[in-house]
Amino acid sequence: MEFSSKLLQQAVEEVALLPGIGKRTALRLVLHLLQQPVDRTTDLAQALVNLKTEIKHCRNCHNISDNDLCEICANPKRNSRVICVVEDIRDVMAIENTQQFNGHYHILGGKINPMEGVGPAQLNIASLIQKVREDKVDELIFALSSTMEGDTTNFYIYKQIDAFKIKLSTIARGISVGDELEFADEITLGRSILHRVPFENSLKN
Repeated sequence: MEFSSKLLQQAVEEVALLPGIGKRTALRLVLHLLQQPVDRTTDLAQALVNLKTEIKHCRNCHNISDNDLCEICANPKRNSRVICVVEDIRDVMAIENTQQFNGHYHILGGKINPMEGVGPAQLNIASLIQKVREDKVDELIFALSSTMEGDTTNFYIYKQIDAFKIKLSTIARGISVGDELEFADEITLGRSILHRVPFENSLKN
């Protein structure tokens, strides 16, 4: 793709680095921004800078937040003793959209995947186990995707806290095996949360 401007080329190349965006889409977006008022483009650029420099992670659940505690953890109306274990922020957003869960979350930041060099030490598992040890949890809901990596992560956590007498459940398999949580429709996901089953049952499948 030939460019008449080095500045245009640089902008297109940077935008094309975003996931799911090729060079043609990047060019269309950049040309659109070029036609906008300067202040609109400046606002977009500043919002992205602020995102990188000012964003925080909740000290309780590791969710993305503007403050030390995210809005979910800071909400006194939510049940802090029921914790839904998810992979990332996208899963929190998907479950929140169902309006069927009133507990807290714990974001692992990924799944155990030895092939990609991701082990328990690279994930937010230790802080989850610490919550259980400090008797801050009545129920853990495993809501990782139904993949080999998701099941491996669930089982690892299960073995770490097996000695503690808390309720362990997993979302019902209304979510197809191999599906990522963020792509499930809200009705199916909501029912999976409401009709969760004891985690031990999933080990028998």
